[in-house]
Amino acid sequence: MVTHVRAEAQGDERGALLSFLQEQRGGIRRALLGLTEQQAASRPSASDLTLSGLLKHAAEVEQGWIARAKGEPPAVPRDESNWHECFRLMGDETVDSQLAYWRKVADETEAFIRSVPSLDDTFALPNDPWFPPDESVSMRWLLLHLIRETARHAGHADIVRESLDGKTAFELVAMEQGTSWR
Repeated sequence: MVTHVRAEAQGDERGALLSFLQEQRGGIRRALLGLTEQQAASRPSASDLTLSGLLKHAAEVEQGWIARAKGEPPAVPRDESNWHECFRLMGDETVDSQLAYWRKVADETEAFIRSVPSLDDTFALPNDPWFPPDESVSMRWLLLHLIRETARHAGHADIVRESLDGKTAFELVAMEQGTSWR
């Protein structure tokens, strides 16, 4: 998503990384602007990806990584039996409820990152088959991973949104700001 991240205060690496993460969250959030629940849940391509599903997934992934860094289990345990549910709104979940949840997760992410003594502090990766055994990563790695993961899905969201109604990232930024980009 094309937006500008302001330069960090001198020496504020945490602030810079958190700002880039926030920018990428905005790409997913903006892709949902002006859509109905039905539009947000529609699949305009051969993929199963939907905008509401990307929103839910991004929020769950961020929460899960921050929980792991704190030494806690993710709020929603996922495995092969329920993995598909993290890409689909279930039950009474709505876009608004997922946006509110993600705002809460984002606030918790910022508070946690601001509270750790150093971005060099580490935590153990989960004992999952796709991670090397007995490996630890730093808080810096965690933030870079979240930026990468969120940016990847923000790109997906751009494509899904443009497939739905032709609105581009430029138009969505202008729509959010109440201006026209042309």
